[in-house]
Amino acid sequence: MQYRSGLSIASDCDVYPPSEDSELLIDALDVRRGERVLEIGCGSGVVSIHCALAGAEVVCGDVNPRAVALTRMNAAANGAVLEAVETDVYSNVEGRFDLILFNLPYLPVEEGEGLARAWSGGPDGLGPLPRLLDGAPKHLLPGGRVVVVTSSLMDRKGLREILAPYSVRTLAKLPMFFERLSVLEISFRALVHQADVH
Repeated sequence: MQYRSGLSIASDCDVYPPSEDSELLIDALDVRRGERVLEIGCGSGVVSIHCALAGAEVVCGDVNPRAVALTRMNAAANGAVLEAVETDVYSNVEGRFDLILFNLPYLPVEEGEGLARAWSGGPDGLGPLPRLLDGAPKHLLPGGRVVVVTSSLMDRKGLREILAPYSVRTLAKLPMFFERLSVLEISFRALVHQADVH
């Protein structure tokens, strides 16, 4: 896909706004018409809106109810059809998807309140990534994939250990002043097959 700078995206002081990492993720994605897409941590909804406008069937969610409300408003303003729910990772998500997206809260800082919660990945910066990957096989269609944004500020050893069981491909990178962002595609083909068999 290509980032559309002309979209009408309202903001909220307690919701993560579209930023460089959002644009990087959107530009790295290859979303096909008719695909079922789940975005966790939708924030303003900008990524989900791009997916919906590309023809995907989109469900998105955020732990922040203000983000869910903002996503619904922004989707309506741009003519994007999607379902937005309040959820903590998969807690309020049903069904299976071709693609699961998460622009992770990846900064290695303790969780704060309001907007600070949107970028706090805890002391190691890994945040909800382990829960996202552990629950993915139950929510992926056969051949499905997970795409996440990671940062060089995360605990590198911990990230390598978490990703070790999976097939990982780097879709895009963005060097910044104090960190390097990467968009990673994580393949669950073998795990999904096992989950379907047992």
